[in-house]
Amino acid sequence: MLLSTSTRINHLSRIRLPSSIIATISTTSSYRSLSTNNPTTTSANTMLTPPPTPKQPRSNLPGSNNTKPGRTLTLDTIHKSILNVEYAVRGELAIKADKYTQMLKSQQGEQGEQGGKDSGLGGMESRNGEKGEGKEKDGKDHGDLGERLPFDKVVTANIGNPQQRGLDQKPITFWRQVISLLEYPDLLSHPLTPQIYPVDTIERAKKLYAEIGSVGAYTHSKGVKEIRERVAKFIERRDGFPSDPEHIFLTAGASAGVSQWLNVALSPGDGVLVPIPQYPLYTATLAALSCHPVPYQLQESSGWSLSQPVLQAAIDSVDRDKTPIKALVVINPGNPTGGCLEEKDMREIVRMCHDQGLVLMADEVYQTNIYYPETKPFVSFKKVLRTMEREQDGENPITPGVIELISFHSLSKGVSGECGRRGGYFELVNIDEQVVDQIYKMASISLCPPVTGQVGVDLLVDPPKPGEPSYAQFEKETNVTHQSLLDRSAYMSEKFNALPGMSCQKAEGAMYLFPSIEMPDKALKEAEKRGKPADVMYALDLLDATGICAVAGSGFGQKEGTYHLRVTALCPGVEEYVGKIEEFHKDFMKRYA
Repeated sequence: MLLSTSTRINHLSRIRLPSSIIATISTTSSYRSLSTNNPTTTSANTMLTPPPTPKQPRSNLPGSNNTKPGRTLTLDTIHKSILNVEYAVRGELAIKADKYTQMLKSQQGEQGEQGGKDSGLGGMESRNGEKGEGKEKDGKDHGDLGERLPFDKVVTANIGNPQQRGLDQKPITFWRQVISLLEYPDLLSHPLTPQIYPVDTIERAKKLYAEIGSVGAYTHSKGVKEIRERVAKFIERRDGFPSDPEHIFLTAGASAGVSQWLNVALSPGDGVLVPIPQYPLYTATLAALSCHPVPYQLQESSGWSLSQPVLQAAIDSVDRDKTPIKALVVINPGNPTGGCLEEKDMREIVRMCHDQGLVLMADEVYQTNIYYPETKPFVSFKKVLRTMEREQDGENPITPGVIELISFHSLSKGVSGECGRRGGYFELVNIDEQVVDQIYKMASISLCPPVTGQVGVDLLVDPPKPGEPSYAQFEKETNVTHQSLLDRSAYMSEKFNALPGMSCQKAEGAMYLFPSIEMPDKALKEAEKRGKPADVMYALDLLDATGICAVAGSGFGQKEGTYHLRVTALCPGVEEYVGKIEEFHKDFMKRYA
């Protein structure tokens, strides 16, 4: 369905913003004046299933005639959409791995603290391991705290959390020095400080302290103005096009930004095109909003590429009168695939958003994790969009100012790995100013993003420069981290491709590999007997046998009839780690041959 230019101008100003958002808080003009001062994880064929009809309240709720005591909050009375939300990377496998971590701590007695460090799961919330509960009915679950496990540590290959205990990626020294001075600003004037901290670290901390004050105080709801200005300069250096700091929002990580944006942009029943496989943040958030993921399949055989005909087929599969498709999500570099888009494919995506009236959501949090920049460099969607807007002499040019883009970045990935600091940003391009006001209004409800996370964003976009005292160490640390990720990723894909019944596309970026498993018929029947997807059974059995916690491909979505496993390239001791997977996989294939 080709939309005319006249019907596309100010697309987001005319879309059905939820009335609750428009009515919330106060008039938006005051916010603009202040701003210058201070999924369910489902299979593709079920993604369009409407949310369930809410049940009637229980009779013992307030206002009913039945005064019998009882709990107000039950699964029958909480918001129905929440029951549809699933998040695979923190799901069943992670909970079970947590339990095994507690078992190892118990068995190690006085050395429990060291055991927790080695286990690699110390940074995850323990849900049921404290009591040794949660024993599974199927597989080789080890449910008794007194039982000896067949492994001495749990390896967390399920989530991109580089500084987690057991993964232990070294924090960037410059970051920690600056933030430590801001956490205890008395050090800025202490006579011994110049003997401990490089002079550029002290100068940066003083500059930030003058701009922010105490990191324990609220900031502007968009984030500190001076930091947003430096983010804008970073984007301008990267893309060669201007960036407006008033259209940049600092966030508590990219995930919070995605949720914040979708809550403003979507109404119940709207559809959003999401890649399959995809990071489950998107389907989970859409499920919570009673909206519909519209899946489009990435092409595994060509390095997880994005095909315009596949996108068009996904759009054509939906009755847009019943399910208005409002946005298109692209993750580049890809999670969980590790694929990087070519610029020609990105141009096709921009063209499709122009012709179909779609908001383009560009998840670009892995833009620093590029393994082969000579052949597959990172190019931002903003650069592609602005370049195409400028090309008005060619055939069928796009209309400038029409395509709405929101792009996300984070300090959790890249070579920083500061996941727990919760910092990120999104930039709005070609978004109607009245909608920007509504986004700001909703951001103000949370008051402000974490302040040390905002500081982290500042250090991300404005690191030490050549010639400055901290530059040499910064360059060395970041190069070591980047090279380690590349080396592990290449080693893992080579080993996986050598295994019978397993194939793996070489990762071109991000932090993950997504190998495909050819499930034997006997394994499929056993999985059906256990009541689990076959790749979930595989991942659970892998955890039981080796202590390696990975995520089944079904948690990200995958082409029907295929099975995958997502593993990170973050684990040290990769030879031992992959060796255990190799041994387990060969035994699995032999057992179910």
